[in-house]
Amino acid sequence: MFFSEHGAPHFHAVYGEYRVSIEIESGVVRGDFPGRALRLALEWAALHKRELMANWEHALQHEPLTRIPPLE
Repeated sequence: MFFSEHGAPHFHAVYGEYRVSIEIESGVVRGDFPGRALRLALEWAALHKRELMANWEHALQHEPLTRIPPLE
């Protein structure tokens, strides 16, 4: 997430040279990711939806973001 972002709440993911943004509520994906990496990113987002929304609110207030653990 970036402090200067606007629009629907979303986060960014990077996998090698691939980059996407994923809307937190709808799961809409913008960008290109290999299939398996995208499935994992969407699974992670579903598991951490509440934390992602909290971080979005922190970002809007220019407050530090909370680290969200990766998939295990």
